[in-house]
Amino acid sequence: MKFIKTILSWIYTAVIVIRHRLYDWGVFKSYSFPVPVVCIGNITVGGTGKTPMVEHLLAELSVHYTIAILSRGYGRRTRGYREVATSDSYIDVGDEPLQIKLKFSNTLVVVCENRVEAIERISKEHPEINLIIMDDGFQHRAIKPKVNVIIIDSTRPIDQDHMLPLGRLRDVESRLNEAHFFVVTKCSEDMSPLERRIWLKKLRKVAYQKVYFTGIKERTIEPVFHVEQREEIDYGQQAILMAGIGNPSSFVRRAEQNFYIVDKKFFADHHSYTSEDLKLIHTKLKNHPRAIVLMTEKDAVKLRRATRIPESLRRAMYYQPIDINFIDGPDRDFIGNLIADIEHKEEETGNKAEKNIDNI
Repeated sequence: MKFIKTILSWIYTAVIVIRHRLYDWGVFKSYSFPVPVVCIGNITVGGTGKTPMVEHLLAELSVHYTIAILSRGYGRRTRGYREVATSDSYIDVGDEPLQIKLKFSNTLVVVCENRVEAIERISKEHPEINLIIMDDGFQHRAIKPKVNVIIIDSTRPIDQDHMLPLGRLRDVESRLNEAHFFVVTKCSEDMSPLERRIWLKKLRKVAYQKVYFTGIKERTIEPVFHVEQREEIDYGQQAILMAGIGNPSSFVRRAEQNFYIVDKKFFADHHSYTSEDLKLIHTKLKNHPRAIVLMTEKDAVKLRRATRIPESLRRAMYYQPIDINFIDGPDRDFIGNLIADIEHKEEETGNKAEKNIDNI
């Protein structure tokens, strides 16, 4: 099996390299836009922390810009351009775009697999938008962002990984040269200066690149459903973990610090929960009737409109909200440097591979 995956990984790598060369040579076109685009991306699949970063930037930059969030809406059953509403189902718009819309209801959140079409429509139909944050768009080279913010999971070093399907890399490591900012996520608060220097050496290959280190700051857990006469939660009590995310290891590690974990069940990233899934969780709860069922915020978004959940399970369900916590240097330094790059006026490069959207 490993031999087959290795062969497929070589083929996948060759396809990716050829695709990049075609963009570099101008065979495939990259488009720039009058409205600046900040791309939040990575070169691995699943669970690096892009969505918390998008939410963090949205909260910090909204005082300076009128922002639109652009996402593909992975896993949705619809296609084409769609503006996300708080009344939407995650099945129609994707779990992460809906999570963002529910937390920032006044923000324009758009899902579209064709990012060029989406940015063109946003610019025409919402002229007040003066900044677009593109979630998970680093591989979408039809767009030339003003700034690339690349998210790196500290628990999964890139230099120890392999290309798909042998590993979790979906892009070649040389693409990291296109990053303006690296944000290393899930770092421990006691990360040593030596560890930071090692990461700096790994990541910073171009003079203008900046590297920031972040951990996860937990907020008080919240009930998934609002029900009357709910018992108070004591940190340290029993908990059953459930999650459908790309990398649940940090979720488990944080939960273990606050609760006594008696059982757990994990699903694939962007998993759509079924009645059978909930029956399984309910059975686990019956075995541990004094436990809570703890999940991530993304899971809670998927379950918020579920109706066929037994009352005892509804009462037990909680989710863990999280924020990004910058642990190396002041947070404002990151935001200030990002704004400086957004506002920076670049000279014309004459690159024939780039084509302004006004000339399409």
